[in-house]
Amino acid sequence: MPQVTVSLQPFTAADEPFLIQVYASSRADEMALVPWSEEQKLAFLTAQFNAQQVHYQKTYPEAQHDIVLVDGDPAGRLFVARLATEIRIVDLALLPKYRNRRIGSRLLNDLKRESEKLGVPLSVYVEQFNPSLPVFVHHGFIAGKQEGFHILMEWVPRSSQKQKI
Repeated sequence: MPQVTVSLQPFTAADEPFLIQVYASSRADEMALVPWSEEQKLAFLTAQFNAQQVHYQKTYPEAQHDIVLVDGDPAGRLFVARLATEIRIVDLALLPKYRNRRIGSRLLNDLKRESEKLGVPLSVYVEQFNPSLPVFVHHGFIAGKQEGFHILMEWVPRSSQKQKI
């Protein structure tokens, strides 16, 4: 697989159509099951995206919201809240053509290195049916509490584990 450059760029209001596209791509399988027109699907997904954004802003006002760039092209989004006791991945999503190319793994490895340096856990809530769940398990995340369909996955750095002993 050819080496690509993965970088982050803070998102702006001008990026909202792209973010809606990324969000919609993450729900494509679900939307394929409903008998709605494309216009109805887009209206529904836009409303859901807006509700998600309000929730994220309310719950994690300090989160860093970035566009994931692959070789300079917009490929996805990464929202991370750096809290006093943990680094929380609020959302990580890539467009389909960028999935299964180790881009998400590179982002996770970067966050794991940051977590290790700070000595705090790295966590993310993942829906139990989300196809990315095995990726987190592969990266050493352990399932914790479950809230509805969401599982708290946590990676604890060695530096943090040593402090607990």
